[in-house]
Amino acid sequence: MNVRIELTYMTPKGTKTAFSSEEMPAAKALLLAEDLEKTGRAREITFVDNYENQWKTKDLKKQIEAIQTEPHEVKIYFDGGFDLPTKKSGLGCVIYYEQNGKSWRQRKNALVEELETNNEAEYAALHLAVKEMELLGIHHGPVTIAGDSKVVINQLKGEWPCYEAELNQWADRIEEDFSRLGIDPTYEAISRKYNQEADRLASQALKGIEISSVLEL
Repeated sequence: MNVRIELTYMTPKGTKTAFSSEEMPAAKALLLAEDLEKTGRAREITFVDNYENQWKTKDLKKQIEAIQTEPHEVKIYFDGGFDLPTKKSGLGCVIYYEQNGKSWRQRKNALVEELETNNEAEYAALHLAVKEMELLGIHHGPVTIAGDSKVVINQLKGEWPCYEAELNQWADRIEEDFSRLGIDPTYEAISRKYNQEADRLASQALKGIEISSVLEL
């Protein structure tokens, strides 16, 4: 969870001005705010996230404590494979997250038959990950999304145009889910070398091997 600090600064002679910091992790913001309060010159300290939610110091501490009980520090890997002869697609996703002071990994794959291209399979794999993320109760926070599909990553980042109607529909569906869940996505393009878990899950799905597991790391 990232926030910025907003405050009023007052000199010993009563001259006032307003300050707003850059965004930073909430725990760091609390440390800085507490240090500023010791000067006796910081007034009306407020913490604001990128959704414009606001907290005072006491409330932000409670919010951080609550976050620890929910999945956070979330990173998703996704991959999709399309088999042209059978017109079947294998979808795979891996979700890493922290919860209650522990690290977890969730793996999920699926076999689907209604898709037409490999790019569609890639989008469908990410959509599968989003649905699994929702089932885990992940919401209102940052999520890193990593994949080796330059088409999906760059189109969702807005860096590449999307001319295919089918891909536009997938992109809209995913973005609508993120908006509904309050997710702030960061997209990361990676090589296949670093996406082997999701790739393996997609390949296993094409072979009819179904996988759904959660593991404490």
